[in-house]
Amino acid sequence: MYVIELALKFSPFPLTVQRKELRSARDLYQKVVRSMEKGNPRLLELCCEKVDEKKVTLLVEEILAVQMYEQNAAMGGSKRPGFSFDA
Repeated sequence: MYVIELALKFSPFPLTVQRKELRSARDLYQKVVRSMEKGNPRLLELCCEKVDEKKVTLLVEEILAVQMYEQNAAMGGSKRPGFSFDA
């Protein structure tokens, strides 16, 4: 499972979207990055893979950052998001 996490202005909690396949996660990540670069489209709709009716639409200008990381249930959680050194 792969997680695409969006940091939004004035929101203490990130918005996350999960994808089963790496390719699908990369495509969504690139779609968000392109939208942030161009500011177009103005609205970005994200959908749930599991439940078709579950959607969220947000203003592209409200996105501060996006990151993608792998979530692995076998490891008891997820890889630590962001960039860090494991000591």
